[in-house]
Amino acid sequence: MTLAGKTAVITGAAGGIGRALAVSLARRGCHLALADIDETGLAETAALASGPGLGVTCHRLDVADRRAVADFPGAALAAHPGVDLLVNNAGVALGGDFEQVAEADFEWLFDINFWGVVRMTRAFLPALKASAEARIVNISSLFGLIAPPGQTAYSASKFAVRGFSESLRHELAGTRIGVTTVHPGGVATSIARNARMSVTVTDTERARMERRFQRLLTMPPERAAEIIVSGIERRRPRIIVGRDAKLAALLERLMPVGYWNLLRHR
Repeated sequence: MTLAGKTAVITGAAGGIGRALAVSLARRGCHLALADIDETGLAETAALASGPGLGVTCHRLDVADRRAVADFPGAALAAHPGVDLLVNNAGVALGGDFEQVAEADFEWLFDINFWGVVRMTRAFLPALKASAEARIVNISSLFGLIAPPGQTAYSASKFAVRGFSESLRHELAGTRIGVTTVHPGGVATSIARNARMSVTVTDTERARMERRFQRLLTMPPERAAEIIVSGIERRRPRIIVGRDAKLAALLERLMPVGYWNLLRHR
């Protein structure tokens, strides 16, 4: 896929992988419609991604707000001649075992991580159909390949993104729209630090969870973004980012029930 001159919509663009993707795409001459609830972070991303001849716009958007998502294509197309690439990157995390997590928190996470992907895809599908060459890129996770304890909500949402993306890819086969699912491993973003915690999680438990995940989140977002964008250029249907994610994917295929017995000690 040639990215120069194309226009990409990126959610969750105020930081982390979203920001790094924006910079990587801009480096290849791709125009950007950046979306996030964090307007300050969006402005910082836009400043990093802007360059001569590039159209970069910022849009405050909560992907859990169905009305706002439905209205977003109008705003994006008012600023750009079309949309060729949709990157559904926005996501949140939730700490606590299933019995600790309130139903309302479970629904809050799903509304962003899964329904946000579905709503954005539905909203932008007409614009993508008008493109001569288009792609939908949905960011799942390492935890869309394996499901560790303490991640029932997050894993469920990321497995749902994976299933939705694969079925949609089959539906769109033969059209000008491709679908890519991305499974990043431990990328050094703020998602773990900003995770919502169940009120029943103690300070000690929270600190232990944060230490564990910060130890695992080591790949720079810029490196992850380059891997993802390179995969988009090659029209890959699945992109697995990082050795940890590749190892987990292999173990899950070899030991679909017992993989956690090996991974729990890493």
